[in-house]
Amino acid sequence: TKRLIVMCLLPFLGEQSTVPDLKMGQRRRSTKTFKKQIVVGLPHTAVKTQESRDFVNELSHEVLCNIFRYLPMQNIMGMECLSRKLREAVTLYLRVLKVVDLCAGRWWEYMPSGFTDSSFLMLMKKMPDLEELYGLHPRCLQRRRVRGYDSFSVPGVVDALQSCPNLVGVETSHLELVEAVWKYMPQVHILGKFRNRNGAFPIPSENKLTIYAAAKIQTLHLVGVNVPEIPCISMLRHLYLKWVRLTKPQPFKDFLCVSLRTFVMRNCAGPTNSLKYVPLVTGLASARNLEQLELVRVPFLGGLIQHVVEDSWRSGGFRNLHTIVFGACKNALEVDLGYLIITAARRLHEVRVQPSLTKDGVFLALKMAELEFPQFETLHLGFVDEFLLQCKMSNPELVKYGLADVIENPGIITDIGMKVVNEVFTSIKYLVIYNCPHLHSPHTWITDFSRWSRLVDLTLIRCHAVKLESFSQFIEMLPSLEFICLDQMFREPPKASLTFTMFLIITDRLVCGELKSDFDYFSSSPPTGVLPTRLLPFGWLIFFSPVKQQPVRMRDSDSEDEEEQEKAHVHSPYGEPGAIPKKASLEEQSNRSRELICEKGCQVTSEQIKADIKAATETTDRGTSTNQDPGDGGTGANSCITRDCVCNIRWREDSANQEELRGNARQTSPPALSSVAVQGEDHTRLFILQVLTLKSQNLVGITLTNCGITDLVLKDCPKMMFVHATRCRVLKHLQVENAPIVNRFDYAQCKKLDIEQILDHILRIPPERNRIIYMRPMKQIDSLSLERKLFSGPYPYHIAIIHEFSRPPNVRNKVRVRSWMDTIANINQELIKYEFFPEATRTEEDVKKHPNYPWGRDIYTIEGMVDEAPYNMITDFPWLRTLRAAKPNTYARNDFEDDESTTIYAPRLKGQLSADICMETIGEEISERRQTRRGVFQRVVVVFIHYCDSHGEPMDDDFI
Repeated sequence: TKRLIVMCLLPFLGEQSTVPDLKMGQRRRSTKTFKKQIVVGLPHTAVKTQESRDFVNELSHEVLCNIFRYLPMQNIMGMECLSRKLREAVTLYLRVLKVVDLCAGRWWEYMPSGFTDSSFLMLMKKMPDLEELYGLHPRCLQRRRVRGYDSFSVPGVVDALQSCPNLVGVETSHLELVEAVWKYMPQVHILGKFRNRNGAFPIPSENKLTIYAAAKIQTLHLVGVNVPEIPCISMLRHLYLKWVRLTKPQPFKDFLCVSLRTFVMRNCAGPTNSLKYVPLVTGLASARNLEQLELVRVPFLGGLIQHVVEDSWRSGGFRNLHTIVFGACKNALEVDLGYLIITAARRLHEVRVQPSLTKDGVFLALKMAELEFPQFETLHLGFVDEFLLQCKMSNPELVKYGLADVIENPGIITDIGMKVVNEVFTSIKYLVIYNCPHLHSPHTWITDFSRWSRLVDLTLIRCHAVKLESFSQFIEMLPSLEFICLDQMFREPPKASLTFTMFLIITDRLVCGELKSDFDYFSSSPPTGVLPTRLLPFGWLIFFSPVKQQPVRMRDSDSEDEEEQEKAHVHSPYGEPGAIPKKASLEEQSNRSRELICEKGCQVTSEQIKADIKAATETTDRGTSTNQDPGDGGTGANSCITRDCVCNIRWREDSANQEELRGNARQTSPPALSSVAVQGEDHTRLFILQVLTLKSQNLVGITLTNCGITDLVLKDCPKMMFVHATRCRVLKHLQVENAPIVNRFDYAQCKKLDIEQILDHILRIPPERNRIIYMRPMKQIDSLSLERKLFSGPYPYHIAIIHEFSRPPNVRNKVRVRSWMDTIANINQELIKYEFFPEATRTEEDVKKHPNYPWGRDIYTIEGMVDEAPYNMITDFPWLRTLRAAKPNTYARNDFEDDESTTIYAPRLKGQLSADICMETIGEEISERRQTRRGVFQRVVVVFIHYCDSHGEPMDDDFI
């Protein structure tokens, strides 16, 4: 503590009369300047005399009191025992103190431990003028005093507070303490936002709070508390109730909060009788300044809000609402929501609608009202509270703990209703849709009266029926869209059990000549041996590739359980896995296909999917029965194609025409759909693609989670900056046609990801930005082969490959990389632009000149440990080794919870905050590199590979 004071005082010792404002960034530099001033020109003995002087005790009490304003309370109290002068200064400082913060501004922390009733009383008596006490958050507080033992208890704290005659307000988060203040000190205000810190569900029985009608509090935030009732509190402005059990039969009997601005009631255990919520709704209507109304799992009487609005809207009831949230309200009607929206139209910003009210009729009725919503921005359709999504308890278990009995069904809004949505809310910017299975064609939402011209952020979750091609068209038609978030969207391609049935459908129709009308997608003649095929049900895309021999079994299956599939192959009744006996009739094959379909279906099963599969199978039966000649012994045209065929979904193996087929399919087909068939001599292989093509002039980023797409194509996205994909099991390829500034790629737990193809495609993007690629593969990777491919390739970047082995995953290195990779690139750009430093090139000719290690690069390795887990980095980054080894400079900062031992490189700890500062440190290395004429690239790429999921089992991660 004494050293801290000296460091603060050294710049000002020459001027003791005034104390200028202290700034954190100037302390260290000022210290060094002062030391030079007192040392230079003095003999050795004089220097020792100067250093042995106690400058602190030479200061006046006034100067010390001014310094105390910049120190936390804990440090001030620790100075009393250092010297008599400091004890006197502390006493003077506390005597005139009016505002005290025991947590030093860190409201989320606890107050210093070690207090007892007597010590806390002594502290309060030293502050007779105290008016406001903040940070009274004890970690442990006894309910009662213990005889013969000096503990820290609620009665002791209340006695200490009563010793301050001028006390106006207290900030705390302790339930029993706040209740005691309301009871014994009713004149004292509860400052800030009261929020208890021991909330949980199921609601703990020991968490109890009695709210007094005369309580002086403005913000009350209760989580997991037993409360008898909510009385009339005239000063209350914000009331937040989450997991609150209301124990009295009539908890809202006296509810009246005329100053209320926010009312949130989520998943509370209250009365089951809907009539007992009438006082609650009428009390809310009396709050003329109410701005936010959130009701989640509140079983109020259906139609009640409609009648209350009719009675109160003329006097201002619900007129100032800007946020309306209805979630899992069992008895809520469309008229309740509609009346609130119409009443608050002038100031309404956000509406979240529960699934039972997500209907076409709600928005058609609002359209008939012919209202304007000038400030409206956010709409959430099919809203389900996050607690219900994350809770593992069933509905009967929740009811057992007192919550209302509610079972939510998906929203039934259709494409017709979505057209009307933008006609009603013309200025909508943020749209979230959850679990609406009746939405099919988003591109039809755009009409002459519904342009969606201001939509910036689009989030779709569990809307499984949305067509991929229509969605791609919809994105292209949105002029202002910047962010896309897709979660559990687009059904995965069928598993291996379904492919045989589809193969029969296609081969049968190819023979019958029924696919002639479906060849309109091809604008140019296909290559030799390639035939277009019909699109399969649900919009899946197929490829047939010739195979001359039985393919080798590879662990690259789309089934959910590969081990089960392998067992199915071993125990195949036909002997060879996937082979069809020549004597088996097509009818038997079709019947077996039906059985397999029942065993392994698509990602999502619904009545529509089952009906489509059944119809397709029946069509196959009819086609095979009419086209096969019973007397040809299986040698007809149909048998020529199906005999000894191999049907599987393991596509993109090493064959000569794979990429050619993919390219022809993309060039000749619609944005999201393509299909090509290749007829071979003996065998035929099935390839299925689901391609998401993005074309948008303002799109900044896309986030994919649990999506069933196989390929992502960035066709024309000039402002795209990031791509995040998590748990997309069949996602395999990425194609970037025009996205010059995309710089962040995150692929986590994507089982089928082709890492080498994706890295090759990203590194071939013109080097206009630095790029970081984060991957969490779910299979083993040949790191040596990957490093050889990247460092020897024609990629004009400095490359760093970081292998992280922490389990559970640690994000420190990943986060810190972004803070220094740009600094390395900025140094290179400064040298090339202003210092005429040679710029390195990486053409095909340069690659041929260096066929062996290190492939014309200065490659080195950095290893270390993070939380007892190893990592290593293989890179050719220039300057990094020198910067890591350098000593901290005058700009070094220690005010953050990190150090060099926990990260690869911590520039703030070194004080290397900019390229100019770093160039002062690496001057010798720059000269050496210039002499050897080794150039540098302007841009860098970091490939961060986390191996926590490489065993095939996904690791739980809070940061994903």
